[in-house]
Amino acid sequence: MKVTLKQHNKIPGAASLAALEHLVVLLPASRRHRPPPEFTDAGLLLQRLHQAQGDDATGPFATDLPNRRATHVVLALADDAASPFTLLTLARKLLAPLLQRNPRRIGLLVAGFAPEPARRAAEALVAAALAGHFTLPTIKSTPASARRLNTIDIYGVAAALDTERLTAEAVGNHLARSLTTLPPNLLTPGEYRRRIALLARQQRWQMSTLNSRALRRLKAGAFLAVAQGSARDDACIVHLRYTPPRARRTPKLALVGKGICFDTGGMNLKTSRHMHGMHEDMQGSAVALGTLLALSRLKAPFVVDCWLALAENHIGPHAYKQNDVVTACDGTTIEIVHTDAEGRMVLADTLALASRDKPHLIIDYATLTGACVYALGTRYSGAFTNRDDLIPEIIATGRESGERVWPFPLDEDYEEALQSTIADIKQCTLEGEADHILGARFLKRFVDDRPWLHIDLSAGNSKGGLAHIPTDVTGFGVRFTLRLLLDRGVLEKLR
Repeated sequence: MKVTLKQHNKIPGAASLAALEHLVVLLPASRRHRPPPEFTDAGLLLQRLHQAQGDDATGPFATDLPNRRATHVVLALADDAASPFTLLTLARKLLAPLLQRNPRRIGLLVAGFAPEPARRAAEALVAAALAGHFTLPTIKSTPASARRLNTIDIYGVAAALDTERLTAEAVGNHLARSLTTLPPNLLTPGEYRRRIALLARQQRWQMSTLNSRALRRLKAGAFLAVAQGSARDDACIVHLRYTPPRARRTPKLALVGKGICFDTGGMNLKTSRHMHGMHEDMQGSAVALGTLLALSRLKAPFVVDCWLALAENHIGPHAYKQNDVVTACDGTTIEIVHTDAEGRMVLADTLALASRDKPHLIIDYATLTGACVYALGTRYSGAFTNRDDLIPEIIATGRESGERVWPFPLDEDYEEALQSTIADIKQCTLEGEADHILGARFLKRFVDDRPWLHIDLSAGNSKGGLAHIPTDVTGFGVRFTLRLLLDRGVLEKLR
């Protein structure tokens, strides 16, 4: 269901509030004892908050206003200088109990803030409301009740909010989360490709598919090594292109996503504990696709190529094995060390193909390594780039978007661990030390020195949700990328 965002110039008075059934209120912590006069019910709400939780309480706190509608209010206090991540997290906690009531309409009210903090607070509330409203796929015999929310009223912000941006971002993130949630028997590479084809027709993207026959012609041996273990011959690399209305002399972006629809580990079979959840190993491709969708809806003024590496890593009589040597499409020979390092294999050929078009920037997304989770946990994702001048942009974008990333080194001496006596490079090592860095060094060989950013999605699944996202599957990366491209203008800087 489409949700309409309505921004109102004035904070509602008592009569207008009586027409609202559900309301989220965010007030500045600095005015906890001085209610903002523009919101007439602020004093009553603060008094109830102090009585229930103490003078230093910040909420969340729920109560009903004494009007004819008994407007249900969820209240919290926030610092003016709260970080985007803090605001988004607070917004998720405020919206969660309200959305459980399955309302048709909700109000979001900020009062007492300076103009810029008010805008940031309102945007966080809207982002959390949209993320919480969207439901993820379930295959239960008794389906959940349909979500009824169709209108969100926004009060207390003088500046016009970019509601199109907020909606596009939410839709892109929801696509990423929905695909990642699907079970592996329902999202095989072949079914995934069919879903992408339907979306491509709807969005008028150009689409081409490189199946195993085409990939053999291209000598994409790294990708095919992983795919050859599957009983179904449905692995492929999908190439989508969005072209803006005026595409002459515009910069070109390439998005690349790892789409391993299920990862057994191959010959180096995972244990049941580590194999559980491996249908989510395609989340990188889902984030790339969700980002493409968001950019298309916003009519981004640059060409976007999206390359999705769709395969499964299975065990079987034809599966690739340790000490095999395969050749990628750029001629690089690779010694196989561990068959569970399949993500870098499918990405090697996909990145090499993407770099042939000379994009101004390549961004790839992948649930690539457990080492990145060990290094950062699931609250941050790892970032790697071959352009040191991008590092400050990457850090700032993570902080501003609330999808936080942290850059790791890519120094040349790390590649000493990947030296092979029989091939150009080893796929990985058996020691596992700094595997997130070694994996990135491996991928770097295949981008032809194009400006490149690799996101290792350690925050792709965070128990209990992350920032404004209420589900374990986070769709991390869509919001970050929009901020990087549309607000910080990184693509233009790289032209």
